[in-house]
Amino acid sequence: MITFCTLFDSYYLDKGLALYHSLEECAREFKLYIFCFDDKSFQVLKSMEMKHAVLTHHSEIEDEELLKLKQERSKAEYCWTCTPVIIEYVLKHYKEPACTYIDADLFFFQDPAILFDEIKAAGANIVITEHRFKNNWNGRRLCKRSGRYCVEFNYFDQSENAREALSWWKEKCHEWCYHLYEPERMGDQKYLEKFPVLFKGVHELEHLGGGVAPWNFGQYTLAGEAKGNPVLREKKTGKEFPLVFYHFQNIRYLSGDIVNISSGSHSRKTKDAVYRPYLTVIEQCRNKLKDYGVTFSVKKIYSSNRLIAFLQGNVLRFKVKSMTDIYQLKQFRSRG
Repeated sequence: MITFCTLFDSYYLDKGLALYHSLEECAREFKLYIFCFDDKSFQVLKSMEMKHAVLTHHSEIEDEELLKLKQERSKAEYCWTCTPVIIEYVLKHYKEPACTYIDADLFFFQDPAILFDEIKAAGANIVITEHRFKNNWNGRRLCKRSGRYCVEFNYFDQSENAREALSWWKEKCHEWCYHLYEPERMGDQKYLEKFPVLFKGVHELEHLGGGVAPWNFGQYTLAGEAKGNPVLREKKTGKEFPLVFYHFQNIRYLSGDIVNISSGSHSRKTKDAVYRPYLTVIEQCRNKLKDYGVTFSVKKIYSSNRLIAFLQGNVLRFKVKSMTDIYQLKQFRSRG
């Protein structure tokens, strides 16, 4: 049994449901602990049949300190603050042997068991996932700003090593967790760079199929399919690998019918193989959520800084690097 945890509110319900459905399609045995960060998400998910999910209302993890931080940070920054909190809660409260945090905007194309075979073989207590930015000027700039590792797929077991690292990470996130770029911190992410230095049993995920995302997607091209799922090829080495999960982090809606996927790739064929299945499931989830009165804003804001938040909601979503990043959503909606 593979144990995951994630967190989101009603604004991310479409992505959270898509994640869950992808695991249902791919994983042989899994359990997903979902921490609902508003009442609406908890109520909606509770009314659905989700036999592999365990729901927890945000009030179950919030103490006085967290409630104070909730008033000081944006919704996104508060969620980042709570990432180590929910992992620790699953290990302590539910006594799971191990727990892997996954972002709500991940989507699985293959059984994640292949990643856990690697973790087991490495004898790891903690797993961190590299951004895998391109080794050029822009890639090094991104690494300096956002950190070498991404909070997207992070494994911790019940060992003393893992519990110590979680406790340290939680303390750091409580102390500071903002969407600001500083030399040694950015959100909850740059703290992970200290893990290999401070703690034992830390393993960096090696499988290229775990951690493909807009910030590294341009380094790969479509090699083919395996059982209907994408197989990618690394341009630099020619190495082929099955896509296990993709992090759909940068999707921006220009309107209710047009989306800018901001993929980082110029190959429409490669983009179609990865993004079309996801957009189809997202549209199905959004259509289902209409019955619950759930609607979505086209604006994506995650900073507590007013100027940055304005730019995120009103400017950045219109930044288009490739015209093949623009998709009409009507093609993904079922007819009749």
